[in-house]
Amino acid sequence: MRTIALVGDRSPAVRAHTRIPALLDVLRDEEDFDVYWMPTPDAEDPEALAGYDGIWLVPGSPYRSVPGALTAARVARTGNKPFLGTCGGFQHAMLEFARDVCGFTEAQHAEYGASGDDDLIVELTCSLAGHEAAVDLAPGSLIERLLGASRTVERYHCGYGLAPSHLALLAAHGMLFTGHDESGEVRVAELPGHPFFLATLFQPELAGDGSDPHPVIRGWMAAVRQASSSLRTSMA
Repeated sequence: MRTIALVGDRSPAVRAHTRIPALLDVLRDEEDFDVYWMPTPDAEDPEALAGYDGIWLVPGSPYRSVPGALTAARVARTGNKPFLGTCGGFQHAMLEFARDVCGFTEAQHAEYGASGDDDLIVELTCSLAGHEAAVDLAPGSLIERLLGASRTVERYHCGYGLAPSHLALLAAHGMLFTGHDESGEVRVAELPGHPFFLATLFQPELAGDGSDPHPVIRGWMAAVRQASSSLRTSMA
């Protein structure tokens, strides 16, 4: 049985937290798997995530435990576990990469009270909460292949994004920025060479009426299936 971890502090007040289980139920009708919610404090221990086939760092920041959110991204990145990070998940995946891969150990997230040159995640000039906006996708990227298009219109519910001043550092260490809005701001990031590591500032779980999983979610689940099947074959 495949298992996936939804890492985040579940709340009925967060719309994504009501949408995600319903979308996964649709996919479960097509193929059985188990879903477990893991609060961010529980995710601080890497061993707590070791047995999962896939990890989704879900929206809902500020998280109760930043270390737990960063550990979820790190375990997926270093353990080759299919990873999806949306909204706050995008932000904290970038924070983990900056600190642990780029050596930017003082990188901060402004939502937690930081303010200065070390802010990797900063308040957006214009909040995207409740808005839809176009995203241009890089040719040949994972996100473009999943959507089958070079442009998409997606829904957001966030007020924070990547500081442009630090993009070159992340890119120099291998992070690809493959989706941008019409003003050139980063909206999608992915890691090449990983089974599936995709982070979106937009929220695919909010697309449509909640009855049909977004191609990003379907793609992540397909990667979970493929990765877990390959692991089981290698262990047989």
